[in-house]
Amino acid sequence: MTHIAEIYWEAQGDVASGQYSRAHSWHFDGGAQVAASASPDIVPVPLSQPEAVDPEEGYVASLASCHMLWFLDFARRAGFAPQSYTDHAVGHMQQTDDGGLWVARVDLTPYTVWAGEAPSAEEERALHEEAQGACFIARSVRTQIVITVSEYAEAVSE
Repeated sequence: MTHIAEIYWEAQGDVASGQYSRAHSWHFDGGAQVAASASPDIVPVPLSQPEAVDPEEGYVASLASCHMLWFLDFARRAGFAPQSYTDHAVGHMQQTDDGGLWVARVDLTPYTVWAGEAPSAEEERALHEEAQGACFIARSVRTQIVITVSEYAEAVSE
């Protein structure tokens, strides 16, 4: 199994002096294209594009998305019917001893609306733990992933 992403960048500005655009694009094997750039927290505007996705945001979104997809599947297998799912995922950068930066922690705060019976808080936490253990991306990184499940489970009628 392989997954392909093509990254395209073309020089705009003075590369030799460091005054060049970090804007680029991500092209995926399914046809999706995403405007990408360095984070404006790292490279100041106008050399970065704040409206584009930066690699750190993409990383956080990948972790959150992978977790969600496994969670939905495990919830379905357990007999529950997720109706909607939202997550406000936040990545936290931290400086290393050698002065570099890394994404040390990602906080996931999923909220699920259920059709029919909602799982108990304990069952929902167990489903999230199971999803976390199955997520390919979470299993591939050393970033600490913290999941805070909303205490406000909600069920909607079918």
